[in-house]
Amino acid sequence: MPLFNLREHQRKAIDLLSNGKILCGGVGVGKSRTALAYYYKEQGGDLDCDEYTCMDDIHIQDLYIITTAKKRDTLEWENELIPFLLSTKKENNLYSNNVVVDSWNNIKKYIDVKDSFFIFDEQRVIGSGAWVKAFYKITKKNNWILLTATPGDTWMDYIPVFVANGFYKNKTEFVREHVVYSRFTNYPKVDRFVNTGRLIKERNSILVMMTYKRNTVSHHEDVYVSYDISKYKNLIRTKWNPYEDRPIKNSSEFCYLLRKIVNTDISKQTKLLEIIEEHPKAIVFYNFDYELELLRSLFKGTGISVTEWNGHLHEPVSEGDSWVYLVQYTAGAEGWNCITTDTIIFYSESYSYKTIEQAAGRIDRLNTPFVDLYYYHLKTRSSIDLRISNTLKNKKEFNSYKFATEHGFNIEPKLGGNKK
Repeated sequence: MPLFNLREHQRKAIDLLSNGKILCGGVGVGKSRTALAYYYKEQGGDLDCDEYTCMDDIHIQDLYIITTAKKRDTLEWENELIPFLLSTKKENNLYSNNVVVDSWNNIKKYIDVKDSFFIFDEQRVIGSGAWVKAFYKITKKNNWILLTATPGDTWMDYIPVFVANGFYKNKTEFVREHVVYSRFTNYPKVDRFVNTGRLIKERNSILVMMTYKRNTVSHHEDVYVSYDISKYKNLIRTKWNPYEDRPIKNSSEFCYLLRKIVNTDISKQTKLLEIIEEHPKAIVFYNFDYELELLRSLFKGTGISVTEWNGHLHEPVSEGDSWVYLVQYTAGAEGWNCITTDTIIFYSESYSYKTIEQAAGRIDRLNTPFVDLYYYHLKTRSSIDLRISNTLKNKKEFNSYKFATEHGFNIEPKLGGNKK
């Protein structure tokens, strides 16, 4: 077996990596192991030797891994560190260096660290907020690489990494060189990018793609169920919240209530149970708290083991022959994996195609024993479900304000009330 179980596509990526680059690969292709192997090589380890060779303990750099809260809490990185004889616990670490695994929420704690090595896991440096400012301070004084399964959708997403690599002095210079804003909107909206040849050159110089031919075959199936059409149409007509007996306040609430009508229909619950009967070990993704309450009640008394990962509970996947793992998108669409099932059911879909891709990747791993993976997308033929599906298909983000406006809900975002 090759050292650290590195595969050919991982070794090729290591040879292409250098300071400031982005290691890009789909979920489950082994980015974490590749990043640690690159660190091991940079600190004096020998990847060409069949046996483990020690790193240079005199000059070894401290290692900081900035990742998602879930990956930190589930100790996923700690498990990846073991083959390299590294540990966040001093007593288990072969070397004198510090090894730290922490979440993006705490990135500001490390702005004074210098002469160390940072692995930024799961792309979070977009925009110009506090995380990006901390990222700039860290990258000036340390070696670093960034890992992502979803590279930028637009050139604007690359600004922090371009600036950190010294391609531009700051965001202002980037905008001056490449961005043309629309003159016909009341807010900054990019109309087009110019001098894109340079942008392509800069991106290609830092992007290391991990290409891997998967052995798995993904089967995505849209499963259509019915819904209460009269209640749905009545809400669109009246713009009234039937659950709180008051007018709907904004477009987000308008879409939320339409989705609640279709998501709570008994036909969707029935279809879910039918799929579980055929696939008795399954992960179920959902969006809203009312869905969680509904799902808890649905499986109560069925004999099916139910565990959860959301903002309230952080439970592990069950063991046994019959179980369901209820996962809320925001809390658990990324940063963990499961190779004991071949089935994911999307009880309701996210507004973001990136989130759906990340969620699907929880079972599509290099070491999964399954060849065929099954993904069931429960949905109705309601206008909101069809629009969300079409948006995801085109790899875009669902716009609730635009949808609500098209359905006669005219609320000015600045005023927060009905237009007079």
